[in-house]
Amino acid sequence: MQDVEKTVRDYEQRGVIKTYYTVIDWEKTGCEKVVAFIDVKVTPARDVGFDAVACRIARFAQVQSVWLVSGGSDLRVVVEAPNLRELATFVAEKLATIDGVTGTTSHFLLKRYKEDGALFFDSEQDQRLVVSP
Repeated sequence: MQDVEKTVRDYEQRGVIKTYYTVIDWEKTGCEKVVAFIDVKVTPARDVGFDAVACRIARFAQVQSVWLVSGGSDLRVVVEAPNLRELATFVAEKLATIDGVTGTTSHFLLKRYKEDGALFFDSEQDQRLVVSP
C-alpha cells in the first residue's frame, strides 16, 4: 500500500492528478442553478493560437470547463450560474467582450442522465420476461 500512496503523492506534486471532486445531484439538494455549454468562436492570436483567449476565459469563477474543440466553433465552455439572468450577463458582458471572441452560441442543460460515470436516474429492475429453453 505504501507504493500506491507514494505514487499518488508523486502524481499530485507533479500535477498529473489535478483535483478530486464529488459528483452531486443538485436537483436533490433543492439548489437551483443554470448550466450552459457555450460554443465560442475565436480569432487565434499570432504565436499563441487559441491559448491566450482560452486561458483568460478559464480564469472566470463561473467557468467550470474550457476545451478546444473541432467543428463549427473553437472553444466549448461550461458555465454555471445561480440563475438565467446572471448567466446571460456573464456571456454578454464578460465572455463576448474578450478580444478575439467573434461569436458565442449557448446551449442550456435541461436534464442530466449521466455525468463522470455517475447515473442521475434510478436503475429500474429489468422488466423483460425470462426466456428458457
